[in-house]
Amino acid sequence: MKRIIVIALLALTAASQAFAQVDRREVRSGNRNFRKGEFYRAEVDYKKALLKDSTSVAAQYNLGNDLYRIENYTEAEKFMNASLDSLSRSSRAADAYFNAGDIYLQQRKWGEAVEAFKNSLRRNPGDMDAKSNLAYAQKMLENEQQQQDQNQDQQNDQSQDNQDQNQDQNQDQNQDNQDQNKDQNDDQNKDNDQNQDQNQDQNQDNQQPPAQDQPQPKISPDAAEQMLQAIQAKENETQDKVNKEKAAALKTRQKEKNW
Repeated sequence: MKRIIVIALLALTAASQAFAQVDRREVRSGNRNFRKGEFYRAEVDYKKALLKDSTSVAAQYNLGNDLYRIENYTEAEKFMNASLDSLSRSSRAADAYFNAGDIYLQQRKWGEAVEAFKNSLRRNPGDMDAKSNLAYAQKMLENEQQQQDQNQDQQNDQSQDNQDQNQDQNQDQNQDNQDQNKDQNDDQNKDNDQNQDQNQDQNQDNQQPPAQDQPQPKISPDAAEQMLQAIQAKENETQDKVNKEKAAALKTRQKEKNW
């Protein structure tokens, strides 16, 4: 925090010489408010300067530092990066990259912070604060990558567990279905066998001959006598008929013979 204030003040007091731009009235007003700690007023001044000259590197850079002080890191990053296009080729490049690195640290953008501090050290290799911040950013980036790898491994393990669980459930369900179908088929086969046995038994009953040893019904003596008389009368009637036919036949032959 202290380092970025010092850099901001240095940049503010030397804005006209460092950035080779006209130190406009709004930028000077913003510098005064920044030094007094009135950062929201300074923000208004720098934005007014950018309305008049959107390419003012002094206004962009100082506004980035001012927004850092009020913890508006997203906007601070935007204006600081806008100034880096010009500052990367100036004597203030090391400070600008350092401040950009601090802004990235506050947003936990460890990879961007590492690159920013490396760029600062390339222009000022003896800056111990930049070395310390670089080491911190690299450590946090390593921890983040390890955490991501661990989370990915956990997700992969969870995904594999879910796949195994689903596979086991599917296998159990398939086995249950097979067992259920087998039981149903067995029951159906049993019913069919029972029906077939019943049909065979019924057919056998229908094909059996009537019993031979059934007792004959008994006839009373009177009934037997009547039956004998009826038979005898029938025989007598038959005998009379035969005799009449014989006599008629004889007559016929006699006529034929005489004629």
